[in-house]
Amino acid sequence: MKYRSHNCGELNKRYAGQEVILSGWVHRRRDLGGLIFIDLRDRYGLTQVVFHPDQMADFALAEKLKYEYVVTVKGAVENRKTENVNKDLNTGEIEVIAKELNILSEAKPMPFEVFETNKGEEDEELRLKYRFLELRREKLRDNILFRAKMVSYIRKYMDEHDFVHIDTPILTVSSPEGARDFLVPSRLHPGKFYALPQAPQQYKQLLMVAGFDRYYQIAPCMRDEDPRADRSPGEFYQLDCETSFMTQDEFFELMEPLFIELTENVTNKKVKSNPFPRIPFKECLETYGSDRPDLRYDLKMVEITDWAKGTDFKVFTSAEHVRVLLVPGGDKFTRKEIDEQFTDVAKRAHAGGLAWMKYVDGKFEGGVAKFFDDIKLTELSKLAELFKLKENAILFFSADDWEVSCTSLGAVRHMAGEKLGLADPNEIAWAWIVDFPFYEKDIETGKIDFSHNPFSMPQGGMEALQNMNPLDIRAFQYDIIANGLELSSGGVRNKDPEIMYKAFEIAGYSKEDVDIKFGHMIRAFEFGAPPHCGFAPGIERMAMLLLGEKNIRSVVPFPKNQKAEEPMVGSPSEVDDAQLKELGISVNKD
Repeated sequence: MKYRSHNCGELNKRYAGQEVILSGWVHRRRDLGGLIFIDLRDRYGLTQVVFHPDQMADFALAEKLKYEYVVTVKGAVENRKTENVNKDLNTGEIEVIAKELNILSEAKPMPFEVFETNKGEEDEELRLKYRFLELRREKLRDNILFRAKMVSYIRKYMDEHDFVHIDTPILTVSSPEGARDFLVPSRLHPGKFYALPQAPQQYKQLLMVAGFDRYYQIAPCMRDEDPRADRSPGEFYQLDCETSFMTQDEFFELMEPLFIELTENVTNKKVKSNPFPRIPFKECLETYGSDRPDLRYDLKMVEITDWAKGTDFKVFTSAEHVRVLLVPGGDKFTRKEIDEQFTDVAKRAHAGGLAWMKYVDGKFEGGVAKFFDDIKLTELSKLAELFKLKENAILFFSADDWEVSCTSLGAVRHMAGEKLGLADPNEIAWAWIVDFPFYEKDIETGKIDFSHNPFSMPQGGMEALQNMNPLDIRAFQYDIIANGLELSSGGVRNKDPEIMYKAFEIAGYSKEDVDIKFGHMIRAFEFGAPPHCGFAPGIERMAMLLLGEKNIRSVVPFPKNQKAEEPMVGSPSEVDDAQLKELGISVNKD
């Protein structure tokens, strides 16, 4: 019988009696009374291999096997005895009786265990230094395989919906797109620099002008930003896409099925709402305290400023806005939790403090309840019926300006949801956040600047730019969010040169500035530009969301650490003086 190669997760009872070849890593080794057992591992799974001195010409070779050696085994598949079946393995009904063994590669002692723990409790720097070993762990391996499957599904969907995959340049021009550029010096043009793309934004709009009405790519994006749990420092990938001749609502209808299918077909989770809710930015902040709220649970804030102004409580009467968040079951929170945790999270969102009271046995008690008479508490009780006042609840209050009164209570909402376990881990609550402000004011400088993408179309067009307070102008700008994560920003693009000049003028850019930075865009729009819109969901964040992971590094094969360094290869690194001289660059290390 001829030996045939198989993977280590493939074999079952149907293969009994066949002679096979398996290759992989020694996952475990056990020596039992002259018999040697190993679990042989590859990315497909595990198979138990038995080495018997009577079945092998060179049994001594098997005795040399150690953890993580790379080997090839030839042998025969046998069914295990009923009492020895391992129901936790796909291959648990069989084992391979080895006849030949070839050690392909030996392994030094591991810096940490590859098997028997997937918790990653070792020092992260150590794990990142040996990331190629950590990637052998089942959970991390499966995350990377899931990401590949997800991207494959995305490509299939886009291809089936007439999108054209087009690669755009990696070496491009510096652009004010919200983050610091990574600059690349040009040897052929001393003193000039390329920039790595923060996103293919300008290129994809130019492709619309060129007539490619549906474009996409899985695009690398490089931004010099600080790391955080849901953001990789330096680089990430996104599903970059753009469409022509579509309204905002038509684009939503085109793309929503992709996210529904990813949720239900790739993960077997469920979508909370179909079609996705479309929530205006201002309403979202006032209701949930965030522009990316977790909508799996229905905790909503209510403004009670008019009631609060009629009290004698100075914290409320002196505030511009007063809001309340009612949390059913919140009576379980201790005073220590409220003072040390909830108040802290509110203060980190710039609140001066956090007022609260509980509603138990039909009356308000604790916290700030003592500052209100029975009449005002009765009024609050009636008002609270609007947000379904229930027994055994806690009411959290914020009192501040519009933004802080929203966001501080939003942070409290998020913590309450986590503590009470309100979010269903098997549910994805997708939503569109729409009608973002076109401009925002820098708190420190007072300067008006774009709040999102400068290439978005202002609602109302030129008339709005000429006649409205810039801070009141809304943009055809939208985000897609899910479970507390922002997956993407997008928008209907500004294709009118005159509107673009005016929009940049309000943000402090002269016509000459725009021509220098975006002259190529202006020229393109003067030669017949179709209306167009698009977005660019982050690949890593989508994988995080669908897998339920809390940290983006768990879905990145070779991530940077919290200092934006890669310990495995030692980047960033210094370069020698000869390279710098060739580029006409000197480095000041002071």
